[in-house]
Amino acid sequence: MNKAIEKYRLLPVQVRASLWFLVCSFLQKGISMITTPIFTRIMSPEDFGEFGVFNSWYGIIAIIVALGLTGGVHTQGLVKYENEGPIFTSSLQGLSLTLVAFWFAIYLLFKDFWNSLFSLSSEQMISMFILIWITAVFGFWANEQRVHYSYQSLVVVTLISSVIKPAVEIIFVMSAADKATARIIGWVICDIVMFGWVFFAHLFKGKIYFSKKFWTYALAFNIPLVPHYLSQTVLNSADRIMIQRMVGDGEAGIYNLAYSVSLIMTLFNVALTQTLNPWMYQKIKEKRITSLAPVAYTTLIIVAVVNLLLIVMAPEAVAIFAPKEYYDAIWVIPPVAMSVYFMYSYDLFAKFAFYYEKTGIIMMASIIGAILNVALNYIFIGKFGYMAAGYTTLVCFIIYAVAHYTFMRKVCRDCCEEKYPYSTSIILKITIPFLVAGFILMATYNYIYIRYGIVILTFIVAFVFRKKIIEIVKGIINIRKRN
Repeated sequence: MNKAIEKYRLLPVQVRASLWFLVCSFLQKGISMITTPIFTRIMSPEDFGEFGVFNSWYGIIAIIVALGLTGGVHTQGLVKYENEGPIFTSSLQGLSLTLVAFWFAIYLLFKDFWNSLFSLSSEQMISMFILIWITAVFGFWANEQRVHYSYQSLVVVTLISSVIKPAVEIIFVMSAADKATARIIGWVICDIVMFGWVFFAHLFKGKIYFSKKFWTYALAFNIPLVPHYLSQTVLNSADRIMIQRMVGDGEAGIYNLAYSVSLIMTLFNVALTQTLNPWMYQKIKEKRITSLAPVAYTTLIIVAVVNLLLIVMAPEAVAIFAPKEYYDAIWVIPPVAMSVYFMYSYDLFAKFAFYYEKTGIIMMASIIGAILNVALNYIFIGKFGYMAAGYTTLVCFIIYAVAHYTFMRKVCRDCCEEKYPYSTSIILKITIPFLVAGFILMATYNYIYIRYGIVILTFIVAFVFRKKIIEIVKGIINIRKRN
């Protein structure tokens, strides 16, 4: 134990910070998932669906209102204007509040129209504007902590919030008739109490609200990226909104549960991405892109296996997370879980466009994916019901990944001396069996013995050939070290 502690202390602060940010992310999402079975039992499918639709609209409207200022523009600005960091953050806090106030005034002028358009009440819309502002407030502070590797305070604040927020929301939901709105209000109150002080602390430290220099810089940087951010959000959120409009709140609630359970596995995506990002960008910078392949193939296999495990356990997971009214969610989990694999794979491909600042093709891929998602949802939800949305999501993410792979090859042809990091045939040899296995496992949902028989047989085969598997893994690790 002492040796482990000593090794930890000898780690660079950047590594320790990355480790704790990752642990914090796991615990935060873990606590959120642990409370899901509570909310599905104290909220009807209709209430749960209404809350899910609110979240979907919130994700879309927040980008339009706040322009994603807490994203790359703030982090990059903190590095670029290192000596003016407090002033930069203070001015962006001012810009964020000004944008929210402007759009809130627009909302108040045409309140009935907006309420009808989004199918949300005035209380929910007002809460949304407050959440957009307070989330940005916290985002600016969190970015500062990450840039300066001040992980202790960020981890403590995030974990306290992660515990308190669901507890307050549960109390509000249990004591109210309008349970969706009660949960939203509980969320708002917690965020204001936990993070409201940050806004005033930044203004006090930076002593500036408006800066022409920094406001112009931030708007010029982020406004062109709004279509990309918006398209990504639509790709992830449009299905729940369209199910509510075309089918009903109850079906939206069942779908929202399936989507939430499936996205548990994005934790692995985030963990792998955060771990590999610096290394991958360094290899791209050095033009040693062929060394990316072994690591990329290994992580794709890991993501595939993890999502297949979720597909295997989908019926039991739904039984744990929700009462029998939500049981049909099991048929939505497989396609959405398979979509998680393509969410990870497209990021491996998009690294090249981001590194060489080819933002135009990134935006093009995002817009194509979003438009296709809305169109396919409109056609197939109307024809086959809400479960079709899971399959349209899978199809859209497959096309999204293929588009990024195609654009990656173009970038490599233009910028990497026509060297390509990945083999198309190997990626297909991983992807196609993964898709086939996912649909086969889904077909066994009504035959529990066959389903778990397949799982046991797979583990037996893996055990028998464990030495060979270990040799392959070690070989890949050695390849990565040599490169």
